[in-house]
Amino acid sequence: MVSFATGQPVEGDNRLVVDTVVETLVGLPPVLVLTLVFVLPALESSTLLGLVVPGETAILIGGLVAHGGALPLWAVVAAGAAGACLGDQAGYALGRRYGPGVLARAPRVLRRRLDIARARRLVARRGAWAVLIGRWVAVLRAVVPLIAGTGGMRWPVFLRANLAGGLVWATAVALLGYLGAAAYRYLERELGIGEWALLAVIGVVVVLRVWRIRRRAARR
Repeated sequence: MVSFATGQPVEGDNRLVVDTVVETLVGLPPVLVLTLVFVLPALESSTLLGLVVPGETAILIGGLVAHGGALPLWAVVAAGAAGACLGDQAGYALGRRYGPGVLARAPRVLRRRLDIARARRLVARRGAWAVLIGRWVAVLRAVVPLIAGTGGMRWPVFLRANLAGGLVWATAVALLGYLGAAAYRYLERELGIGEWALLAVIGVVVVLRVWRIRRRAARR
């Protein structure tokens, strides 16, 4: 087996878990990757799937695959931005048509994660800026378009904010995946610590995420 990071054969007993994961992701069919990059962001707000599987997961993978040469980076950005914008437009339309009741009909397991009060405050205070700000927070990203629709935000205002936010967000996340793959490759090749650095970052993110969830639960 040849390491993605070093290009050198790796012994079976010494094969790194992170390297294996990277190679597996890079080996995914490009059509499948682009489909996921489009579909997951599209379903975030329209179906509240973003409360379970954040759309940036697929775009990060797309950026990583683009670094491996299987996809052009622009295609990942285009697919991610298109999915994000269309999904949020669908969420806005649902909120506009069915009103606050659309959130009450969500499955109970999802309603537990809905931060509706926070989303309403954000939309009330920031208006169109709430669409841009909410794009960067997974829970808000799934709910803000619905709240904007139920709150009566004008469609042209929402559309402009949605297009701008979706494009910037998809570009930033795809670049993060692309540059993250490049950094991993450099660290492992030049310093021999790529896999440990990546695992450390993942560990810190997980710990911070758990801490934030517990802190929010304690405040309630």
